[in-house]
Amino acid sequence: MAALKILVIPGSLRSGSLNVRLAAAAAYQFAQAGAEVTRISLGDFPLPIYDGDLQTKSGVPKNAINLKRMIGAHDGVLIVTPEYNSSVPPLVKNTIDWLTRVQDGHEVRGQVFRERAFAMAAASQSRLGGARVLAALRLILSACHATVIPNQLALPFAAEAYDDMDRLKQPADIEALNALVRQLIEFSQRLM
Repeated sequence: MAALKILVIPGSLRSGSLNVRLAAAAAYQFAQAGAEVTRISLGDFPLPIYDGDLQTKSGVPKNAINLKRMIGAHDGVLIVTPEYNSSVPPLVKNTIDWLTRVQDGHEVRGQVFRERAFAMAAASQSRLGGARVLAALRLILSACHATVIPNQLALPFAAEAYDDMDRLKQPADIEALNALVRQLIEFSQRLM
């Protein structure tokens, strides 16, 4: 049987992002668990701000189609997102908005969300670790009919959480990440 394929998507483009570092730590843990891991940057799939008139005039941007197909080639997806003003950053929300417009062949719009498991994580300097963005993102993904696993990771005081290899240092954080990894693998296998 082929290895389970997991896509890790950091929801930040910022240099030195705590969430990009968490995505790296997660990708490592998925690989350690035997999954085939792809970690991307949304910077490689630039998209205009969603506008229905733009879609009517020009169609869905090629980068949205390419990203949808990238997601479709994986069994599970982890989105690691920063928290902006207690919610989802524009980069993540805009990406989801465009992805729900992609429709290949006889698919329904947003079908890519319905066919695989999604996990969520956030890293923040606050003591809440991005918990509010995870609640907001869960609501958005659920509205897209995605299977979102129950486990999530909100990493507080994240600037001090990593070692020199961008792996988590604290045993409780490591266990929380491993629980998320195990559960996303389990849910992804069920949906295959």
